[in-house]
Amino acid sequence: MTMPAAKGPLRSRTLMKWLFITPALLYMLLFFGYPLIRNVVMSFQDYSFATYFTGESPFNGLENWRLVFANELFTASLWHTLLFTLGSLAGQFSIGMALAVFFSRRFPLSGLMRSLLLLPWLIPMVVAGTVWRRILDQESGVLNESLQALHLTSSAVPWLSSPDYALLSVVLVNIWIGIPFNMVILYGGLQEIPSELGEAAVLDGAGPFRTFFSVTLPMLRPVVTVVLVLGFMSTVKILDLVLALTNGGPAHSTETLGTLTYQLSFLQLDFGQGAVVGNVLIVISMVFAAIYLRANRGGVAR
Repeated sequence: MTMPAAKGPLRSRTLMKWLFITPALLYMLLFFGYPLIRNVVMSFQDYSFATYFTGESPFNGLENWRLVFANELFTASLWHTLLFTLGSLAGQFSIGMALAVFFSRRFPLSGLMRSLLLLPWLIPMVVAGTVWRRILDQESGVLNESLQALHLTSSAVPWLSSPDYALLSVVLVNIWIGIPFNMVILYGGLQEIPSELGEAAVLDGAGPFRTFFSVTLPMLRPVVTVVLVLGFMSTVKILDLVLALTNGGPAHSTETLGTLTYQLSFLQLDFGQGAVVGNVLIVISMVFAAIYLRANRGGVAR
């Protein structure tokens, strides 16, 4: 006689849970699920500018994929994306970690300095790219004029106009933009680590570096995971910064998968091939996130 009465509250709680979850699920399906599925379908269609007038976008099998993978620019863009992403993440994380450790020790004006370091993160990407384009200009840029005034270079360096320097310049600018995000998240993580652990390590004879790598960094691992995964997701698909600085040039030396998608879809108006490159970006992001999160969970479990 008591079983039906027990099932009633349980069903009510289950119903309430689904009522709260349903709006979020509908939102995800509508604004994330549908565009993702539509992009996958489009990559198997002959979808071009003419489709908007004829309404026809026949399926062409793997033709779009074949054309993209046979395109030498796709291989170059994939390589540039790898270099750009790894270089940006390494620079942003290492400098952000160093600043987070530095500011974890309180000193006068530390709060003000942290606030000022947030400015690059608050500036819109296009604005930052435009400003840095002026700074790195070969003829009238502030950087070249300063280097020549200090006699560090004998001639102007073609930061953005030479294939030898352009990708490095874009990476350095992106590092400058991403440092505040890494610093803020890592600084917050450091504040959650009990100070007693570091003090115990020092009493046991551990130096600063040993304490950091043996105590601080393992405790900070979940935060590091968040920083690297989010940093990867935002960096691997970056578009506006590259367009503002180099527009993928010179000689396609800064062409990435993000800019290639833009070129194919909105300049060449071949939306099918553009969708292929977009799907490649999605797969890369999903694989990275799955591998890294799984490895992190395994490390925590041990």
